[in-house]
Amino acid sequence: MSERERLTAALGLKPVDLERLTAYEALVRKWSNIKNLVSTSALNDLWVRHLLDSAQVQRALPKVKLWADLGSGGGFPGLVTAILLADDPDAHVHLVESDGRKCAFLRAVSRETGLRTTVHHARIEDVAGDLTGIEAVSARALADMDQLVAWSFPLLEKGAIGVFPKGKGHLEELTNLTRDSRFKLDLRPSISQSDGALVLVTKRDPSDGDLS
Repeated sequence: MSERERLTAALGLKPVDLERLTAYEALVRKWSNIKNLVSTSALNDLWVRHLLDSAQVQRALPKVKLWADLGSGGGFPGLVTAILLADDPDAHVHLVESDGRKCAFLRAVSRETGLRTTVHHARIEDVAGDLTGIEAVSARALADMDQLVAWSFPLLEKGAIGVFPKGKGHLEELTNLTRDSRFKLDLRPSISQSDGALVLVTKRDPSDGDLS
């Protein structure tokens, strides 16, 4: 069994999911001339390195319908989350991206694959506080954990759960957060990186007391 087949099975992807992901893959390749959309090397391993790695974000919170994805770039994981939720009429993903060309790409994929998204052409700090009803917030390959939590704080404060995939060295990134009494952390093994993890961040309920 190939790594792609293993991850597809582990994620429980349906044929319709794979069809939409394949359409997304084709658009990534079509638009690959956009600077920093994906690297040239990543195009050679797009499924495992980006598509299926991103799919585990939505699978970490399968019941969540309303997502915000920060610094969406080429749509990993935000567009993948929207693809996996495409058949749920109540689901919606907010994609926040400051690069206009990447916003055009995100809109094109959403339109051509029938996804429920809103693309916000803005800096994260200018829009995060205005988003309402968000249940989960994601970001991938964007910044270290301290910065991610700072950008996400307006959403975490309102009860959203942060889901941040991290690779090797993630424990070092968590040094400050483990000492921050405002948050609870839940680390789950990455299914695509043996030394990686999904870091789930939630605002601590004051009734939990000091669990350090």
